[in-house]
Parts: sequence; C-alpha cells; structure tokens
Amino acid sequence: MFSNKDITQFANLETPFYYYDLALLQNTLNACADAAKVYNFHVHYAMKANFNQKVLERIKASGYGADCVSGNEVLKAIEVGFGKDKIVFAGVGKSDKEINDALDQDIFCFNVESIQELLVINELATKKGKKAKVAIRINPNVDAHTHHNITTGLDENKFGINSWDLNDCAATLKKCAELEFIGIHFHIGSQITNLDVYKNLCVRINEFAAWFEDRGFVIKVLNVGGGLGIDYHNPDQQIPDFAAYFKIFNDFLEVRPSQEVHFELGRALVGQSSSLISKVLYVKNGKKKNFIILDAGMTELMRPALYQAYHKIENISKAAADVAVKYDVVGPICESTDCFGKEVEMPETERGDLIAIRSTGAYGEVMASRYNLRENVNVAFSEELI
Repeated sequence: MFSNKDITQFANLETPFYYYDLALLQNTLNACADAAKVYNFHVHYAMKANFNQKVLERIKASGYGADCVSGNEVLKAIEVGFGKDKIVFAGVGKSDKEINDALDQDIFCFNVESIQELLVINELATKKGKKAKVAIRINPNVDAHTHHNITTGLDENKFGINSWDLNDCAATLKKCAELEFIGIHFHIGSQITNLDVYKNLCVRINEFAAWFEDRGFVIKVLNVGGGLGIDYHNPDQQIPDFAAYFKIFNDFLEVRPSQEVHFELGRALVGQSSSLISKVLYVKNGKKKNFIILDAGMTELMRPALYQAYHKIENISKAAADVAVKYDVVGPICESTDCFGKEVEMPETERGDLIAIRSTGAYGEVMASRYNLRENVNVAFSEELI
C-alpha cells in the first residue's frame, strides 16, 4: 500500500522508476534468517533476481551468502563484500574465463552441471595449482508445477546431470585429482507456491545422497536450491511463510549430523520489496477495448511479455470507485507483446495518473533493456523519500 505522502513524492519524480521499500526488504530478510536459524540452515541469495547495489548491501549485511550464475555475479558478490566462503557458482554454460576468475577468488563451491564441466574445471584448476570444491547439480525429474519457462528440474530441461549419467559422473570425480567433491545440488524451478513439491524433492535428494554414499563419497553439503514463490495477486501479504518452507526440509530431508543444508533463495527475499511506478501518457477508448498507454514498457519490465507473468496493477492517483473500467494496460514499445495486463479493472483513468505495477523486486530492474534506445530506468528508495 502507498500512503498519500508516497504518492505526493512520486509525482515529483521522473517516471518510470523502480521504487524500493527498504524497510520491507529488511523485514523479509530478517524473517527468512530467523526461520533458517531454527534449523541451522545456510541461505545464499540468488543474485540473478536483483543486483541493485543497495539491495545487495542490505542482503550481505544480513548475513546471507551469494548464489551466482555468471562470472560477473561472482565478482560483484566479492565487490559488495560477500564472504568467499559463502559464494556458490552455478550455471550450465560457465566459460573458461568465468571459471578461472572464480578459482582465483577461492569461492566456496562450483555447482557443476555436466561431466564435461568437471573435466574443464579440473584442467583449469591443475594449471593454477588450485583445488576446486564442487557439488554435482542433479536433475531429479521433479515437476515444480510452475510455469513451463521457469521449470528447471525435469528430464527435458538443460540443467544439471541426469540420473543415467551418474555412474560416469562418479568415475570422473574419482579420477580428477584437483576436484574436491563436497555435495549434491538441486534446483527444480522458480515461483513455486505448492510446498508439497518440496516433499517430493526431499525424497529424491535422500535417494541420490544414498547413491553417492553407497559408492564411497562423503557428502558434506545438501544444496536444495530455492524457487519459493510470492503472492503476486495479494502483494500486501508481503512476507512469505519461511517457517513453513524450512520446516518441510527439516521434516522430510534425511540429514547426517555432519552435513550442512544450503538454500538459494531470490524472489522470495526481494520480490515484494519493489514496485514499478509509471505515468499514463494516453487513454484510448474504443468499441472493443480501452487502452491505458504508460511511459513504462517491456523494456522496463520484461516478465509479462516474456512469459505472460501476472503483476497487480493499481491506479494510485485515484481512490477506489464504485464502478470500475476495464483497461488493457500497455507500454510505448513497438511490439504487440508490450502489454502488462488485459482487462484490468481500475477507476476511470486519465492522462497523468500514476500507475503502480506491484511485486517487481525480482526479475524487474535486472532484466531492463535499451531496446528502442530507451533510457535506463530510474530508481528511488524509501529512505530517500522520507
């Protein structure tokens, strides 16, 4: 919810801009950290969700590790001050340069996604006289029951090592002298709201852990990934139920006394902390459709165009009306997919009204582009508006 003071201050800022509620961000970080502490779980922040400098500084200061999926994310984590012993590096296509940079930083672990990658890391580590800690990312063939484009744990997906390749994987690990195997890693998808999915994941993790142990491997780390979703339809119910989420793993994961359980959460930590604020440029009323044309487009928020993602859209310049008008809310980009929502009910809207597109803290600002030679999107923070 936005106060009248917020809306008055927004009117003085150049739109479109991402507005970050840093108090909400901190409350979410605290809630997650407190819930994880009950079970001594380790949480790495998935930097791909949002790498805004102030957001990263808050997350680092709250004691989180960093989950990186590119070499530059690894270097950014180091720059911000995340401890090297808390940085994990995943990604199905790590380049030699990215691997070498991560080796130079002595990061905690590479989450390895193919047998060939094991060989490459071993070769590069040998040349540097380094020992590389690795966890094997396994594709568990668990359906996350989320959007097809953000499912990562099925046999049809490109991520991880499939079960039928594990014998070759084990043999490769044993012959690679510069690799230190420390554990197994999983990530089955994003925006998961059905917690029963994680019960199924735990069953598969238990099976794979036993498989490795039966072959003489010592597993120090069980990295279960992340993917916990947020409520896009009710953005004011802002903090996910981290206690219920972590309890699933405590109840169903078989953890040895010497093992650590690691998580990689992104959207759940930052998703509700930001809204995209835009201004109405034009209203076009027609026989079949009414259009609101914003000064923000798919260049500022890609998710709706990319996979028809839902975001709650509000006219924050107008009080709720008894009779709502249905609008297609679109942007200025020369693409028919440049649409934030269809048949959105709002009070009768006019040129100059401010529109808030909620729950944009994850995969919002980080996916912005300069398509159509658009300007870089602006950013505002709650502490700067006080």
